[in-house]
Amino acid sequence: MRGVAGKYPLDRTTTFCVGLSLATWVRESHERRERGGPPDVVIGERPEVVIGMDTRESGPWIAEHVAGGLLAQRITPRFAGLITTPGLAHVARTGPFAAGVMISASHNPYQDNGIKIIDHSGFKLPDDQEDILARDIEVYLSMALSPDPKPLTIDEGLDREYIQHLAGTVSRDLSGFSIVVDGANGAASFLAPELFKRLGAKVTCIHCSPDGRNINLNCGSQHLDGLREAVLASGADVGVAFDGDADRALFVSHFGKIIDGDAVLYLTALPLHARGRLTEVVATVMSNLGFERALQHHGIGLVRTPVGDRYVLQEMLRRNALLGGEQSGHVIFRDYATTGDGLLTALRVFEVMRESGASLDELTAAVESYPQLLVNVRIARKRPLEELDRANREIRHAEAEFGDAGRVLVRFSGTEPLARVMVEGPELARVEHFAHSIAAAIRADLGE
Repeated sequence: MRGVAGKYPLDRTTTFCVGLSLATWVRESHERRERGGPPDVVIGERPEVVIGMDTRESGPWIAEHVAGGLLAQRITPRFAGLITTPGLAHVARTGPFAAGVMISASHNPYQDNGIKIIDHSGFKLPDDQEDILARDIEVYLSMALSPDPKPLTIDEGLDREYIQHLAGTVSRDLSGFSIVVDGANGAASFLAPELFKRLGAKVTCIHCSPDGRNINLNCGSQHLDGLREAVLASGADVGVAFDGDADRALFVSHFGKIIDGDAVLYLTALPLHARGRLTEVVATVMSNLGFERALQHHGIGLVRTPVGDRYVLQEMLRRNALLGGEQSGHVIFRDYATTGDGLLTALRVFEVMRESGASLDELTAAVESYPQLLVNVRIARKRPLEELDRANREIRHAEAEFGDAGRVLVRFSGTEPLARVMVEGPELARVEHFAHSIAAAIRADLGE
């Protein structure tokens, strides 16, 4: 669930009903366990659900309303307070919890918020279970209940255990290493500096002063100019920027080069490949062709999925792959986590730098990113792409011109009346020409 805080579906009544619905699922699973049937989750004698949030001003009242719904159904909430989404997933997986509730809208502005349910395994709920919860929420809403929020006290030990877990994944410390951290005024604002300082790094913080309204505001992984300036001014070894809930991370090298998710996948894949543990990487259709060719040079395959970390993870599980992610910086290391984790990604990048003795510029020099342009086309209606005669002629023309030196990807947005046209190739002028010609053909076929 994601939307404007205070408005449906993130109003007080609906968020209270989320707690009721989740409690119903937890209680029914607990009762099946007591009857000797197969449980959906493994939980303690008294079922508990852990709740966490990012720094948005709406987070506390949403947490209290979800907690009120849980308590109304005799399920005990525990409050991790400010924590990252992957941190909440780790706590849900390793603690005595039936589920976790993360209150965050990721990279969205502060006015938005969201609720994400994570089961005891640390994974997001499957679609069919989400459908059941959504149906139950509507049932409770139809009963015109009065929400009964409950005050929460932060359990400080929950995020401390997460930081301890992350620190334990590093084979050597970060002493003598200088890092600039852009916390996006979000969930990583305090956890990331604490973690890196604990490991011995010299840390400079920017945008680590959340006030409830400045999360993601001209900072973080979507706004890297400030981080780049800070790295160049300080002479730091590296800069890292997180998004609001810190499930993704992007980097800036000592000399100011932007290191995106493709480059992160490349530099972390090579050591795993050298140890015989990796033969392929899972990424989305948006990953750059230059990244794919750099992997191929080392004999590493690239498996592409539709856009979305959910699809990347599904394919990783199907193939038992260790490494996958998105160009946006959402990277999954299955040796350590069930989801993308910006803090974990940073540790893996820093570890490769320390063990190799190389800079990010050197480690990513072989990744030559091809010019890539994404054009969004507003449409009046959707029709199957194969029925769009003008667009298909332009797509075939572009593909014939590029051969195997370029790519064309056209897809419809799942949430907006948009067609998305992505063209990639060795020359920016030709990329721009074909992207706009295909977009114009789609407008002619479908209208604005």
